[in-house]
Amino acid sequence: MSMIAAFRPTLRLAANVNNSVAVPASKSAANKLVGGVVTLGCVSAVVGYIGSQLRRESNVMDRMFEKQNTPEVIRRRNERLLVDTEGDPRKSLFNILNWR
Repeated sequence: MSMIAAFRPTLRLAANVNNSVAVPASKSAANKLVGGVVTLGCVSAVVGYIGSQLRRESNVMDRMFEKQNTPEVIRRRNERLLVDTEGDPRKSLFNILNWR
């Protein structure tokens, strides 16, 4: 047997070397906890930002429609859409997002 063949690593030895570098369970649990907290923080930040943008746009639209919805305009609209006999289309099932 030659000197080079005696020092050639085998698969069994290579597998043992990799197992000695394993991460302890306590570090793994801490990493999962930190990852969960970071994910929760990011998701809540995105949801909060979207909610604030939707409220801002809703307020802008409300101010726009307040200027346009005078009693005369509302009376003509009710006559044209037959609100007294057909019902208010703004309160239909298809317009559920506008209910308050």
